Amino acid sequence: MQFIRSLLFTTLFYLTLILVFIIALPTLILPRKTTLICGKILAYIIIFLLRFILGVKVTFSGIENLKKNERYFVASAHQSLLETFILQAPLQYPIFILKKELLKIPLFGWYLKKIGSIDIVRDTITKDNLNFFEKIKKNIESSKRPLLIFPQGTRVRFGEKTPFKKGAGRIYEVLNLPCVPVALNTGKVWPKNSFLKHNHDIKIVFLDPIEPGKDKNVFINDLETKIYSSIDNFS
Repeated sequence: MQFIRSLLFTTLFYLTLILVFIIALPTLILPRKTTLICGKILAYIIIFLLRFILGVKVTFSGIENLKKNERYFVASAHQSLLETFILQAPLQYPIFILKKELLKIPLFGWYLKKIGSIDIVRDTITKDNLNFFEKIKKNIESSKRPLLIFPQGTRVRFGEKTPFKKGAGRIYEVLNLPCVPVALNTGKVWPKNSFLKHNHDIKIVFLDPIEPGKDKNVFINDLETKIYSSIDNFS
C-alpha cells in the first residue's frame, strides 16, 4: 500500500507540475505577478495532494514571526523537494537562489527566470559570482520581496545536522535585515534519495527572527542552533 500511494503521489506530483507549467505559459509574457500567483496556487495543490493521497497534513506555525518586520529574509532547513514549493503558500512571493543549471531546464527554467530567481555557479569563480551578494541586495531592495535561502546548501535527511554554509552569513551581513529561521520535518515524508513517501504530518515552524547587526559567524551559529534545536523537538 505504501508503494502504491508513493507511486500515485509521485505521478500526480510531476503531472501537476507539467500541467501548471503548460497552463501558465501565457504568464511568461504577462507581468511577473501573474507567474508568482501561479507558483502560490501550485503550492496549495501540492498541499492538497499530500493530504488527499498520503494522508499528510501540512501545518504552518509561527506565522506571526513573518509579521514582526516589514522586510526580512528567510533561512529554511532543507530536507526534500516539497518545501521549495509549499513554502510559497505562507510567504509573499519569495525570491530563490539556485544553481545556474536549473535555468536551462525547459519550462521550469523559464519560470525560474521569470520570477526573478538569482542564479549562481557553484564551486567556481566567475564574474557573476564575484558580484553575487551585491546582486542579491539589489534584487531584494528593488522587489521588496523576501529572499528564501537553504543554508544547508543541499537536502539532508531528517535529524542530520550538516553545518550551514558560510554564504548565509555573508547574505545576512549584506542585506542587513532580520532573518526568520524555518524548522521543518518534510524529510520524514519524502526522505532524501528515496522513492517511498511516508505518512507523517508535516510541521513547518517560522521561528523568532534573528535581528541584523551580529557578526556573520555568530549569526550562522545562532541560526544552526535555532533550527536544529527546534527540529530536535519534533516528534
